Amino acid sequence: MQETSDEPSSQPPARRYSLWHDMSVSSVTAGFVAVTIGYTSSAAIIFQAAAAAGASPAQISSWLWALGLGMGATSLGLSLRYRMPLLTAWSTPGAAFLATSLPGIPMQEAIGAFLFSALLITVCGVTGMFERLMRYIPSAIASAMLAGILLRFGLDLFVVMEREWLIPLLMLAAWVAGRRLWPSLAVPGVLITGLAIAALQGQINLHDVPLSPSIPVFTAPAFTLSTLIGIGIPLFVITMATQNLPGVAVLRAAGYHPNSSPLISWTGATTLLLAPFGAFALNMAAISAAVCLGPDAHENPHRRYTAGVAAGVFYIILGIFGATVTGVFNAMPSALVMALAGIALLGTLGGGLANAFYDAKQRDAAIVTFLLTGSGITLLGIGGAFWGLVAGLMVLTITTKKPSAA
Repeated sequence: MQETSDEPSSQPPARRYSLWHDMSVSSVTAGFVAVTIGYTSSAAIIFQAAAAAGASPAQISSWLWALGLGMGATSLGLSLRYRMPLLTAWSTPGAAFLATSLPGIPMQEAIGAFLFSALLITVCGVTGMFERLMRYIPSAIASAMLAGILLRFGLDLFVVMEREWLIPLLMLAAWVAGRRLWPSLAVPGVLITGLAIAALQGQINLHDVPLSPSIPVFTAPAFTLSTLIGIGIPLFVITMATQNLPGVAVLRAAGYHPNSSPLISWTGATTLLLAPFGAFALNMAAISAAVCLGPDAHENPHRRYTAGVAAGVFYIILGIFGATVTGVFNAMPSALVMALAGIALLGTLGGGLANAFYDAKQRDAAIVTFLLTGSGITLLGIGGAFWGLVAGLMVLTITTKKPSAA
């Protein structure tokens, strides 16, 4: 990876940390935007997955409670422990898989499959299998995959202008002005601008938002071989290949190099604990984490961990008031959400592209990874990020000349 003064080292410098001192408005906003992206982009899929398992409204609320608390506890704890912006998320591809695969399967058996998948993920972390795999991924390929993952969000910023131009255009203008006048507050200014315009246009309606906290519902698991194989194993593969792998690669592309084994272990163990309440799969975040990895989160890379802490707090609040917050997010106009996500990720997208194509020897592999990942295709039920990584590594292996023997 290209060395820059902004790039954090593998280990933070020895200094005394003060969360209150390190926190900033921009890092709190980055945490909020990251959580907003996660919920607004895929909360509906969670409802579909829970409904496919025959969940009652109380059980669906419990799923949101378990997922919110799980993501909050792991994001908060890991970010504080390693002093890096380590965000976790639910497995959105996993939820999409469950939405189509759970109909006809009793809820108890579904919970059993969640536990089995979580056990496999935990074993991968504890044994170090995942960390050994990550050592074979060059930084250029990881950066290209990061850029490909974020490409859709950058494009959506301008695509949305075709049907509703005022909100995204003024938000973009606020970002440009912010980058010129107050770089550390550029994204908070974008959020305030979008909310103000939407409110003036009467596009935010909070009248039908429920105001009750979620109540956890315990479901005793049941284990059948067919469900463990048909649901548990695919959920494990999808979560590892399309979520944990890109999630850790995104961290390394941004210059953070934690030992991935404890991260995977903690997400798996937390899923094991909360699966009976509906936490089907927790994993390292990729897209939402990217918001907290760039200079818009904090100009000092060693203080960006506070964005992960803020995201963890917001996740916990969302878990406790899952139905309420989901209603609030649904009350926002889609143009605002799409513009906010695209603008918040521009800096990280630019950094990923710069690192991906810096080394001329790896550009062929990087462009293949970038385009295949950005295409958004799904093959064999696995998303483009995984296939982009595989294709990029194959191209790099073929095009890299081995040193001749002396």
